[in-house]
Amino acid sequence: YRIWYCIQLINIFIENSQTEFKKLWTGTDADILISGTKIFYGVESIYNDFLAGLIHDHYESILLINDGMRISLLTADTAVVLFSYHTECIRRHTKEPYRMAGIETQVLVKKEDGWKIAHIQYHGKSMDAQ
Repeated sequence: YRIWYCIQLINIFIENSQTEFKKLWTGTDADILISGTKIFYGVESIYNDFLAGLIHDHYESILLINDGMRISLLTADTAVVLFSYHTECIRRHTKEPYRMAGIETQVLVKKEDGWKIAHIQYHGKSMDAQ
């Protein structure tokens, strides 16, 4: 189930499904996504400014490949997910391929309606020659 949940997150994230994406988060102002040096607070900003803004503006397609995952249960209601990944992307404006490798940490909180994301931090680096 845990791996299925993380794969669902990845699929929804890439498919840009606003309703399904927002259901994955706790829905509080404490929801945070950190991408490199940018911080997005709250699911509205995470969706609008990060996903629909930055990601959608830069990439026409993203294939995210999970290279490994570890899930640690900190308490009965809190888990940390760490995974490594690489991507195969197509840049939106130039149609050029772009590849990146990185790591991501997620903090999940168990709510009445299941596990929800409270925090994501990721960092990726280009696999292509600069």
